[in-house]
Amino acid sequence: MSRIYLDNAATTKVDEKVLEKMLPFFAENFGNPSSIYSYGREVKAMIEAARKSVANLLGANPGEIFFTSGGTESSNMIMRRCVNDLGVKHIITSPLEHHCVLHTAEDIEHLGRIKKHLVDVKPNGDVDLEHLEKMFQELKNEKVLVSLMHGNNEIGNLLDLKTVGELTKKYGAYFHSDTVQTVGHFKFNLHEMPMDFITGSAHKFHGPKGIGIVYVSDRVKMKPFVAGGGQERNMRAGTENVTGIIGFAKALEMAYENFEADKKYIADLKFYLKNKLQNEFEGVIFNGNSATENSMYTVLSVGFPKTQQTEMLLYTLDMEGICVSGGSACSSGAEAGSHVIQGIYKGMANQSTIRFSFSKYNTKDELDKVIDVLHQKIGTAVNA
Repeated sequence: MSRIYLDNAATTKVDEKVLEKMLPFFAENFGNPSSIYSYGREVKAMIEAARKSVANLLGANPGEIFFTSGGTESSNMIMRRCVNDLGVKHIITSPLEHHCVLHTAEDIEHLGRIKKHLVDVKPNGDVDLEHLEKMFQELKNEKVLVSLMHGNNEIGNLLDLKTVGELTKKYGAYFHSDTVQTVGHFKFNLHEMPMDFITGSAHKFHGPKGIGIVYVSDRVKMKPFVAGGGQERNMRAGTENVTGIIGFAKALEMAYENFEADKKYIADLKFYLKNKLQNEFEGVIFNGNSATENSMYTVLSVGFPKTQQTEMLLYTLDMEGICVSGGSACSSGAEAGSHVIQGIYKGMANQSTIRFSFSKYNTKDELDKVIDVLHQKIGTAVNA
């Protein structure tokens, strides 16, 4: 049975050209970049070339880009170092953030280091910016870090980075955005944006797993997150993941080379499926802003009315070779485990949620097969 993969917000397949670029670093260019002889120096130079490439594509300086193991480590690094090094006493975030932010804030609060504050979200999942400003006013003269994601990994809502960034600067706060879902899918010029920190992860845009970045603005001075060596300009000890770094840079380069064409192609797939679902099935809703233009073009969150058939829909689709999720890959896999869906419906979500997330490798023929399977399995077709 051939499989249809529609969970690209969880991870993506590695592009063949990315893999081709990485392979020599397993067996030929295998030197330790900290070694002083030629094998090491050559690999070190390639790491720095990759860093320069990533920085150029994101509108940053090479010295502002640090390679990590992924988005989770990057967010931990930012939040914990802001508390330790910058004197942050309050972290403002939202109830819809990825757990790498929410759980980290909870852990630091449990240690007695900070007070966590949750900004309100509107019924559509957008951050309430008026409430955010009110929180700033209540915390005036305090050291504050704001951590709000750019693109929500479950419902696709997009944060206005410029507006939030300007607001944080107005009140003298630091601004971190989890951009794991949007680096490689949206254009950035970090030097023109009022931001202190962002994160990225290669496996969200056809690069390898286990490699990410953190952007730390030159305006901010932080101490090492991992001690024990001088790698990453003393910011993260440990022998570098050379193959991952090379893969990250190549994947990001390819993502932005074909950006406009890929974006249009993927958005067309998303709205093709949205229209099919809307026209052919009764009671279907779309969560957050995912069915609008004001959302990530890669994500469509769909709520089916709860029935005996739809409650098992994730497993039913899996048995038919269709790979989708009920929310974040870091959750239980069912909408009951999705704090995002429960958050926007205040715990009253009476639906079976399926998140479809798309890539340049998907086709309309695949989506037609999904629609056919849904017709067969849940029996709610209007035009059956």
